[in-house]
Amino acid sequence: MAHKQIITTDKAPKAIGPYSAAVKVGTFIYTAGQIGIDPATGEVVAGGVEAETRQALTNLQHVLAAAGASLDHVVKTTVFLRDMGDFAKMNAVYAQFFTHHYPARSAVQAAALPKGVAVEIEAVAILPEESGV
Repeated sequence: MAHKQIITTDKAPKAIGPYSAAVKVGTFIYTAGQIGIDPATGEVVAGGVEAETRQALTNLQHVLAAAGASLDHVVKTTVFLRDMGDFAKMNAVYAQFFTHHYPARSAVQAAALPKGVAVEIEAVAILPEESGV
């Protein structure tokens, strides 16, 4: 039976509750939702949904890197939006990070998100069996 490994990194914001940035089980990595917090300041970045999406995906990259993965290993994302009207703006930034071999994705509007942010993104990634990343 595979054991779970808790993933942490100083390059992404600290968890705002009793959860881990990511958990690695075997070759699977499950991330917590990342929001547009600048890890250096602990504050939500200014600039609206585009800036928040960029920061959330940058944070996600750092969490994945701490687990030995990258965005290329992501097989599924879930995007939570405060307002589905922001979908096109979020999607334009998302397309700058995921440029080929797109992961499956769900996007939903949420009644409220942590710290009142506009977007939160979580991911599931899988590493090759021979973890030569």
